[in-house]
Amino acid sequence: MRISRLLIVAAVIACSMRLTAAAIPAQDPAVVNAKILNVKLDNPRVRVMEATLKPGDKEQMHSHPSYVVYVIAGGKVRNHNADGTTSETTFTPGQTVYRDPVTHWSENIGDTTIRTLVIELKQQ
Repeated sequence: MRISRLLIVAAVIACSMRLTAAAIPAQDPAVVNAKILNVKLDNPRVRVMEATLKPGDKEQMHSHPSYVVYVIAGGKVRNHNADGTTSETTFTPGQTVYRDPVTHWSENIGDTTIRTLVIELKQQ
C-alpha cells in the first residue's frame, strides 16, 4: 500500500511539473537574446531584427509569431524546439525562408558568423 501511494504522489508531481512548464509564457527573443538580436524596426505590422550568431553562440528559448528569415551571411545552425526535437539547417547568403509560429532556441554549429534579418509578422 505504501509503494502505491508513493507512485501516485510521484505521478501527480510529474504531471504538475509538466503542466507548469507548459504554462510558462514564451519569451520575447529581443529581450532574452539581446546580445544576439538588434531590433531595427517595430511597428503595428512587423518587427525586424538583425541576428548575429558567432560560431558556438547559443540563444535562449524564445517564441516567434509567423516570420520570415533573410540570410545575409550563411552558416550551419541547429534548432531546438520546445518539444525536444532538433533540426539542422545550412543557411546560404540571399536565402529567404518563411516559418510558422514557433518556440525554440538556435545555436551556431558551424565555423562562420551567421547574420540574418528576422521579420516577425504581427496579427492585424
